[in-house]
Amino acid sequence: MKYTIKLDSPVGLRGVDYKKDLNREQYEVVTEAEGPCLVLAGAGSGKTRTLIYRVAYLLEKGIPAKNILLVTFTNKAARNMKDRIEALFKAKPKGLWSGTFHHIGNRSLRLFAKESGYKQDFGILDEEDSLDLLKVCIKNLKIKTTEERFPQPRVLRSIISLSVNSGKTLEDVLKSHYPYFLRFYGSIKKINQEYDARKRASNNMDYDDLLTKWLWLLRNSQSAKDRFSKQFRYVLVDEYQDTNYLQSEIVRELSIFHKNVLVVGDDAQSIYSFRGADVTNILRFPKGYPDARIFKLESNYRSSPEILDLANDSISHNENQFKKHLRATNESRSKPALVEVRDHYAQGNFVAQRVLELRDEGVGLSEIAVLFRAHYQSAELQMELTKRDIPFVVRGGMRFFEQAHIKDVLAYVKILINPFDEISWLRALSTYPGIGPAYAGRIFDEFSTHGDLRRVVASRFGIFLPERTRSGLRGFKKIIRAILDGDLEKKPDEVIMRILEAGYENYAMTHFDNSKDRLDDLRELVNFAHTYKSTKTLLQDITLRESFKGETINGALSTDEHLVLSTIHQAKGLEWKAIFVIGLCDGQFPHAKCKDDPAQFEEERRLFYVATTRTKQELYLLHPITRYDYHMGTVITRKSLFLEELSQDLYDRWDVEEEFTEDYAIDLDRG
Repeated sequence: MKYTIKLDSPVGLRGVDYKKDLNREQYEVVTEAEGPCLVLAGAGSGKTRTLIYRVAYLLEKGIPAKNILLVTFTNKAARNMKDRIEALFKAKPKGLWSGTFHHIGNRSLRLFAKESGYKQDFGILDEEDSLDLLKVCIKNLKIKTTEERFPQPRVLRSIISLSVNSGKTLEDVLKSHYPYFLRFYGSIKKINQEYDARKRASNNMDYDDLLTKWLWLLRNSQSAKDRFSKQFRYVLVDEYQDTNYLQSEIVRELSIFHKNVLVVGDDAQSIYSFRGADVTNILRFPKGYPDARIFKLESNYRSSPEILDLANDSISHNENQFKKHLRATNESRSKPALVEVRDHYAQGNFVAQRVLELRDEGVGLSEIAVLFRAHYQSAELQMELTKRDIPFVVRGGMRFFEQAHIKDVLAYVKILINPFDEISWLRALSTYPGIGPAYAGRIFDEFSTHGDLRRVVASRFGIFLPERTRSGLRGFKKIIRAILDGDLEKKPDEVIMRILEAGYENYAMTHFDNSKDRLDDLRELVNFAHTYKSTKTLLQDITLRESFKGETINGALSTDEHLVLSTIHQAKGLEWKAIFVIGLCDGQFPHAKCKDDPAQFEEERRLFYVATTRTKQELYLLHPITRYDYHMGTVITRKSLFLEELSQDLYDRWDVEEEFTEDYAIDLDRG
């Protein structure tokens, strides 16, 4: 059936041929999704297209644009949807409410600022503003933050934000995510109370307030509740599997009058619990909306049948899910490849070599991605790519050796090798409270005259400095003393481990909101350093290889051609022709911390599912058979449990030709 626009339509343009433009599953959603509806949109199934056409269908039915609310999760997604709606109609549907939760919250609060206890011209604190205000609160409360391991403002901000967005108390968040800060609960609670009071007194909100105050308004202001719940006859929400407690409750309040709420998402791609996202929002939607209809989009337009067979098999092992089965619309291709290699260095060598082969076969570098569970898993690969002059970009982050925490630790190593390295002195000293650029310069000038690190740690120069600066200098000396104890020139791994144990590990935990990930990086740096025969060689290799980051392959590629390296979290929503998933070892992916937590373990499997469904044509799953651990030496690794549980007929096993020594002559089938 072909629909035409009514004469009184707010769009006033030609109609859209829905049956021609949509598949059967999409068409059903677009034309029949009245009342509460849950659309389970599998990977690559065209969910964005479905949402856009649903808005078009409502407009053509004569629903005024101002009565439709379309909520997305990112500004980029909001702009994309708005542009596509306009392109579909070749005009702007004036009055349509669309944007992120925070955007809509801000717009709503401006209309009812007085009811929420604010003036209409309230300000919005960005991330840096919030941190500055937290510092003011800490100073005003005279809290002693110099006590070892007290969280810094950026970490405090993450703790408070997670509490707000998850609907959990500060104490519960500390217990579950930051147990090492639990002893500071009383102080953190006071800081949070002071922070809230000062925001309100200064007529400011932060990003979280845009949700909390909006929800409060919908629940406590009858005029606001009537205005929005009655105005929005249709509420459409994208990526519902990523909603947190606040967002799901806001959706409920907005749809309480007309009950036309359409949420689109895929429980199999819910991977952001660390940000407060709650997969139970989508899993329990039918219980929360007893009359809800469930639609499924299972036709996949991205991947080959072989890729989807493997992905379907993997996710089927999750117990808490809506059962779906993705069906390919693309032609058959080769099976995914399970590649077992000797270690992480052999893994890097294989990936680099296969990337070059794919390029020769006509697949551009930008059409290939290497995905990993954690950033540290790519360290050896990045070195190998740099060695071969293969240009690459790290999506959503920096190259491994360019990250702040890696450079911090390497600064101490450089000081050990070259006591006159002023830049490294200034970097290392600046990590301590009370030591700014001026004091760092004075300290370096004083100690560089000695030229002997042992005289540095024995010097009494610090007695002439303020107490807070002296305290920082004592911490610096503690690390220097630790790496001077013994002849460590030929033990770069032990040098780095001593730096961590003597103080930097505590620094990372208090200063970085993702300290667990950064500590994993640093422990991998220890393991990486083990392969070098001297500390000097390690530093030379890192410095020289990183300097080649702008090079191209044989000078034949344009500078915009780069291989993509990305964590799986950063890769969600994207696609490439070929994907390498590296580091598929038990204890690394899935992460060891998840084994005793069924909910976290299932999220890890969803993460694997997201990784495998990013590719259109080729999928390589890599398992390094051995790895080096600083405490245990060389150990044999089992294959990831996500590989073990796959049916063996779903992949081809690739044998990588290498010269194995007797130490590596192990039974590959045992993993």
